Amino acid sequence: MNKDIIAGKWTQLKGKAQAKWGDLTDDVFDVAEGDSKYLAGKLQERYGWERERAEQEVRDFEKTLN
Repeated sequence: MNKDIIAGKWTQLKGKAQAKWGDLTDDVFDVAEGDSKYLAGKLQERYGWERERAEQEVRDFEKTLN
């Protein structure tokens, strides 16, 4: 699923993302609106992950949406 599709269906996908990363607030998901770089940054900040791990988490999540 490409990034444009994710952004377009963000409202529907937000629930799945919240289930996966429950430590992130609703506000984070509302601001993210499908922006994978923003989401990876928030994962990095909240979970203390390296940038590469946060980006990989987002990519792995994107793959589950297909």
